[in-house]
Amino acid sequence: MTPSGLLTTARHRLTHRRVWALATPMILSNISVPLVGLVDTAVVGHLDGAHHLGGVAVGATLMTFILWAAGFLRMGTTGFAAQACGENNGDKLRLVLLQPLWLALLLALLVWLVHEPLLTAGLYFLDSSAELLEQARIYFNIRLVSLPAALANFVLVGWFIGAQRARAPLYLLLAVNITNVVLDVFLVVVLEWGVAGAAWATVIGDYVGLLLGLALLRPVLARYPGVMRWTDALRLRGAAPLIRANRDILIRTLALELVFYLLVLQGARLGDSVVAANAVLLNFLLLTSHGLDGLAHAVEALGGHAMGQRNRLAFKRVLVVSTFWSLVVGVGFVLVFNLFGNQIISLLTDLESIRQVAFDYLPWMAWMPLVAVWSYLLDGLFIGATRARAMRNAMVLAVLLIYLPAAWLLRDTGNHGIWLGFYLFMLARGVLLGGWFIWLWRRDRWMPA
Repeated sequence: MTPSGLLTTARHRLTHRRVWALATPMILSNISVPLVGLVDTAVVGHLDGAHHLGGVAVGATLMTFILWAAGFLRMGTTGFAAQACGENNGDKLRLVLLQPLWLALLLALLVWLVHEPLLTAGLYFLDSSAELLEQARIYFNIRLVSLPAALANFVLVGWFIGAQRARAPLYLLLAVNITNVVLDVFLVVVLEWGVAGAAWATVIGDYVGLLLGLALLRPVLARYPGVMRWTDALRLRGAAPLIRANRDILIRTLALELVFYLLVLQGARLGDSVVAANAVLLNFLLLTSHGLDGLAHAVEALGGHAMGQRNRLAFKRVLVVSTFWSLVVGVGFVLVFNLFGNQIISLLTDLESIRQVAFDYLPWMAWMPLVAVWSYLLDGLFIGATRARAMRNAMVLAVLLIYLPAAWLLRDTGNHGIWLGFYLFMLARGVLLGGWFIWLWRRDRWMPA
């Protein structure tokens, strides 16, 4: 694209409005997710002893491993729903909803059956205190109760995004997170349930969100008339493309989760204060990722819709406008973190030992948005195009060729080495996905004829 053509595309006001019509509610709803993590950290961080906060950090990381591994339920649903809407195919849109909901229930049952070995394996390599590991076990076992609702919510959010109904996931996630925050304070501070109270608050919030999400389906389905094919959904008839995409996204997510698990594992070996401080700092990354993901969701929905219509011009407009605003939002996060990072850390914990460690390593998180923005934007691009295999390959290569060698070479450099390895990994994700997209686009292989 020539500079003049790029400028003309970037000035398309309707695309700006469409991007922000989707991105605004998604940014608000996405940021509410890490804000709950901030409340969990702040409430538990004021209990006596670092093992409480460290236990929540480890338990939440293990639970997040399962939830993020099941992230294909959200990401795999969005692209197919967006393309079904672009084709104006109500039957297909319903099938895209029912099949992943059925997969979510099956996955929850499977995790329940094997949760004890999963927990034991997750805690085995952590060289932490017995008190911290016990708190992590309590938190994890309670959180399992909400797994069916949490996974079903993934499907609903992905489906709503694909249908370009961004307010529905906003309402769903706000219901989950407001319930979580209110009960967090009540159960932990008022009733003094400790770590168990933080876990039960999340459980109840997930089920409240599920009930609301199911109620919000009706007006969306009314716009795309069709038939609910329950038998086809239960038999997973015609689900091969969805299953293949979900398989590839699962592999991609497991590789990503390996990176986060190793990050926690490396920190735990440096002591309870370091693993707790890193847990505090990861909230900065969560804020960044969920904020930038709001724009990535707009790319998923609008890009997928354009592909369903085979509209190359509309796709170009979505890509250019979303890239511009992603950079603007990323720079905004950098400014906020550099100006107010110390104050945010102080709000999260009053334990001085944890504060001082977090202050020392804050610059790594303060500048992370400029590195991370590319991987989030490109993830949205590939999800909308249902090109899960390319996402899988890029993630696996980034882990095997960049992160694992860096983690090994930097193993004796302390916590700075841990964060440097993570930086290199995030940069590699963006470079690999960006290069793959450019290669496909230049050869006219991105959008099917």
